[in-house]
Amino acid sequence: MNPPAVAGGGGLAGLAADVSALLGRDAGDPVPVGGGSICTAARLDGPGGPGAVFAKTLHDAPDGFFAAEAAGLRLLGSTGTVAVPQVLAADRNTLVLEWIEPGPATPSQAERLGRELAALHDVRAAAWGPAGPGFLGRLPLPSPTGPPPAAPEDWAAFHAEHRLLPFLRQAAGDGAMAPADVRSVERVCELLPRIAGAPRPPALIHGDLWSGNVLFAADGRARLVDPAAQGGDPEADLAMLELFGCPQMPRILAAYEEVRPVPGRRERVALHQLHPLLVHAALFGGHYGAAAGRAAREALSRA
Repeated sequence: MNPPAVAGGGGLAGLAADVSALLGRDAGDPVPVGGGSICTAARLDGPGGPGAVFAKTLHDAPDGFFAAEAAGLRLLGSTGTVAVPQVLAADRNTLVLEWIEPGPATPSQAERLGRELAALHDVRAAAWGPAGPGFLGRLPLPSPTGPPPAAPEDWAAFHAEHRLLPFLRQAAGDGAMAPADVRSVERVCELLPRIAGAPRPPALIHGDLWSGNVLFAADGRARLVDPAAQGGDPEADLAMLELFGCPQMPRILAAYEEVRPVPGRRERVALHQLHPLLVHAALFGGHYGAAAGRAAREALSRA
């Protein structure tokens, strides 16, 4: 998730011992790595080891928190479309990945990322939502109690019931949403079958694709990190990437659309930004509730 920066719950104390235990070798001393808003992250480069690793920790993490992230990374990597860091180890409170050396966001790297995202979004998912537990920040992703819906025409009801309304209720209950903004989001949910465009089958998406989860690398190939991988609408990934800004965004989109054009996508950007804005309102409060209300009204005006 996107900051504001919030101190991670686990801290660096004990991280080296946890990573050493998971890897079965001396992981070295942790060097803090910034960029996240939920976990505490570090680079560790143990003496005589095979190389640096990236680790992050969260004290009292929800059940399945890091297991879900590890599973999502493995799932995305298994498609052979996008690049992700190798998962080295995970337990309840810690995740260890290979270290990817950051690099500049070059035009060629951005264009490759756009093409790779297009290829990812051509991978069909079995149903709407994640195959197992999923999280955005610390918040669990709600899922149906019965068999997950899978038909193209099921998306609108699934999205309203399991992606918009739960986070709207939480944000409103915490005082992060004004009544007028709540009504605007509720109206979007009512009209979603009409404003969502033509039904499409579920595709495999990253699910939390803000710019901080795109790691431009020194080797020239961007990696995707911290996914909430699930069956979803590909427009959600692109809309979230635009929401908080991403280096070389025009080149990413142009390369994507050369491979996988999506008619009418520009008119639906606000609609697909509504979910991450509601999640941010529930997590962080602040101005995100008002931003969700504006996005809802824009989506309604473009309908």
